Amino acid sequence: MPYGLICLDVEDGIATLTLNDPPSRNGLCVAMQQEILDALAQLARRGDVGALVLTGAGKAFCSGANLGRLEHDGQDARSPGERGADALEQVANPMIVALRALPMPVVAAVNGSAAGAGMSLALAADVVIAARSAFFLAPFLPRLGILPDLGASWFLPRLIGRGRTMGLFLLGDRLTAERAAQWGLVWECVDDAQLMARARELAQQLARAPAHCALEARRALDAACANDLAGQLEYEKERQRELIDRPSFAEGVEAFFAKREPVFARPKS
Repeated sequence: MPYGLICLDVEDGIATLTLNDPPSRNGLCVAMQQEILDALAQLARRGDVGALVLTGAGKAFCSGANLGRLEHDGQDARSPGERGADALEQVANPMIVALRALPMPVVAAVNGSAAGAGMSLALAADVVIAARSAFFLAPFLPRLGILPDLGASWFLPRLIGRGRTMGLFLLGDRLTAERAAQWGLVWECVDDAQLMARARELAQQLARAPAHCALEARRALDAACANDLAGQLEYEKERQRELIDRPSFAEGVEAFFAKREPVFARPKS
């Protein structure tokens, strides 16, 4: 499909998906979410892309959901809550699921504000870096009386703990990029001018790993949230049973003894 609200570029095996609606500060309207879903589906089918960089055009990463979509237009008899829940079920939630299911690592390069659903979108990435001027904001409860969504209530406590998550949810204060790095919400905070270069550097490093690494890491951490220690040890054993027999492990061992960097084969698109 043609894109009007995002840009998708692939160069040297690294994809860059840019939210591209600066006048709205890259607000997540339904049309933008549909374009993101299409782009993610394209990337999932490409074996020649080693990593994805997700960022925003202009002065913001993403200002959150477009609240105008919940306004009554006279044509829809459903309540605003019903329309909002349907939009989450049909577009927004599948977008987060598709991002987490990508067979490649995702780097979020957060420029400017990542507010509301925009914060949730950034947190769905595997590695988050933020420009020094960036900030995160969860205004849902104190300013709107609604829950954080698009997975924020799942991602945040796992990243920064329940206490800090409750503070962000109930106070709605800005979390600066530097404090986000101190809390472990982001991998690192960099000067604004260096953001995209550093994001691409990280993406290139991630792309050199075996192609299945991102999915394996996500699934292991998700399993750990549900398992006790014995259950997680069993999970790790069963995954090692399969992974040790893959060509990537043989290449890694060979490279180790040869004292060279491993070179892992990638599938073709």
